[in-house]
Amino acid sequence: MKLAIPFLLLSAWPAGAADLPVKEVVLYKHGVGFFERSGRLAAGESARLDFDAAEMNDVLKSLTVEEGGGGKISGLRYDSMDPLSHKLAGFPFQIGSAQALSGLLDQLKGARIELKFGSEAVVGVILNGRLIAGGDKQAEREQLTLLLDSGEFRTVDLGAATGIRFTEAKLQEQFKDYLGVLAAARSKEKRSVYIDSTDGKARDVTASYMVPAPVWKSSYRLIFGASGAPVLEGWAIVDNTTGEDWDKVRLSLVSGRPISFVTQLYPPRYVDRPNAELPDDRAATPVIHEGAFAQEASNAVRQDAIGGFAKGALAAPRAAPMMKSMAETIQVSPSSIVADAVARDLGELFEYRIAQPVTIRKNESAMLPFLQQAIEARKLLIYSQRGSEHPTDAAELTNTSGKTLDGGPITVYDAGAYGGEALMETLKAGDKRLISYAVDLGTRVTEAFGSKQAVVREIHANRGILTTKVAAAETRTYTARNVDQKAKTLMVEHPLRPGYTLLNQKPSEKTANAYRFEIRLAPGATAEFPVEEERVYDQTYTVSSLTPDVLLTYVRNRDLSAAARAELQHIADQKSQIAENQRAAQDVEGQIRDLTADEDRIRRNISSLNSVSGQQQQVQNYARQLDGHEQQLATLRDRQAELGKKKAALETDLSRAMEGLSF
Repeated sequence: MKLAIPFLLLSAWPAGAADLPVKEVVLYKHGVGFFERSGRLAAGESARLDFDAAEMNDVLKSLTVEEGGGGKISGLRYDSMDPLSHKLAGFPFQIGSAQALSGLLDQLKGARIELKFGSEAVVGVILNGRLIAGGDKQAEREQLTLLLDSGEFRTVDLGAATGIRFTEAKLQEQFKDYLGVLAAARSKEKRSVYIDSTDGKARDVTASYMVPAPVWKSSYRLIFGASGAPVLEGWAIVDNTTGEDWDKVRLSLVSGRPISFVTQLYPPRYVDRPNAELPDDRAATPVIHEGAFAQEASNAVRQDAIGGFAKGALAAPRAAPMMKSMAETIQVSPSSIVADAVARDLGELFEYRIAQPVTIRKNESAMLPFLQQAIEARKLLIYSQRGSEHPTDAAELTNTSGKTLDGGPITVYDAGAYGGEALMETLKAGDKRLISYAVDLGTRVTEAFGSKQAVVREIHANRGILTTKVAAAETRTYTARNVDQKAKTLMVEHPLRPGYTLLNQKPSEKTANAYRFEIRLAPGATAEFPVEEERVYDQTYTVSSLTPDVLLTYVRNRDLSAAARAELQHIADQKSQIAENQRAAQDVEGQIRDLTADEDRIRRNISSLNSVSGQQQQVQNYARQLDGHEQQLATLRDRQAELGKKKAALETDLSRAMEGLSF
């Protein structure tokens, strides 16, 4: 029978309880571990499980118990933990951080206290305590005012007292209890969970739970031999930090990260309740009878009475640990180990179950083999980091093991020598991954960038808005120089840019951020690899803002229809005529301005000559010039008015043409 907690019985603890040894451990990747304990209990015997206080929340969330032989579990009990603030709230005083003694004693007004000053003892009831701030040359002092048995008030200096004692034994015990609560809150002692049973005979009990634990770690060795398929070795690093030996336990290692969290189930939780009271019944008011001033025939008596009224009112999911680092063992050939871990899928997770029982002493770690088999892999070069001209030595791993490979570091050995190190993410069965483990100094890669003039692919217009679709081509040329006298395969990771389309090359692979191109490098040869891309984007203009010259460039576009070309040509012509009309108007305006200035000069000359005798002939000459200017001004103003009318007509026609523009 299985029983999921959380409930608690408050019966007395048993005189003795048996420990259940650890039989199975399952370690995960998200900070908790699953533990199973089992053992045989004598008749009437209880089982005890010990945990750290920090583990109790996970224990209460996940603990399950199974009892064989038909017995029934009568209760699960554990050491309770009341919040510190709630425990301290029950005392008649509070000790604050760095609190003065006078402030503490001031909370205990009315308590009897005895103070010793040398051979003299002063006994009285506390009236108050206070702290007196010091002056320039005086230190601060603490004073206590007492009511003595004689009725006299006395103020004493606490700093001069050689001894202070409460005369009431109860108050002394309260201080001891208060300090004991503070000390217990700082302690990290074990918490015990007891499993009680009503069975009167021996029986087997199994308990399983999750608690925080170090996560297990994995490391690999990829070994390229002189011939044959490469070998991949996998080692699991496991840490036992439980403070208890794991003696011949069944050990499983799970790759994956299920959701896990901490819920505060262990500390007692208190809820503030609202105050609710029934309204008090109002007392009845006295009745005052009025005196009669007339007698009715019925002899009835009228009374007014005033009265008051009152209103009534879980089967445990397997979980996981933390970890310590362990150095990798350098190998130059496959290790002489037996990797007999059984691998299987657990939904979205993957489990490695170590076939043989495992023993790990407390506070020790172990490195256990879980994989050793040939794997599909090929060596190549990868050029991806633009900061270096040298590509990296890499391996393309295809997971043909049929198992999920947990992520971790890989040490590479090539031809019996250390080749480098790499990191690998978790690799599902059948998936492929590239790992880089060294820099290849025998190959250099350079890049050259070029671009072509943007080409207008499409032109559209609607109600005076012109939209063009423009194509811009760019070429990045990779030049690889192989200085070694052996053939190589270079994989170039070309950045994938949003909005750009490849034109001349087809990638062997595509990732979320890059295209991958493979280039064969002959011994001692140089190869160029151009990658051409095109970006197509839209540009929008208002036709009114475009000059005739710009419009004519669109008119010459071969992709434009004859009707659209005619519409744009008409608008360009209208804009040219308006510009020509504007230039003519500006020329007329300049002539009018010059003639007006000359007339002002002539009038000033005439005015000055009229006061001089014998200058009548010159005055008449100026008058004839002035008359000629006036005739020219009249002609120019007529021309200005004509140009203004033409401008208005041209602009009206242009506005109509732009409004009707559509293709």
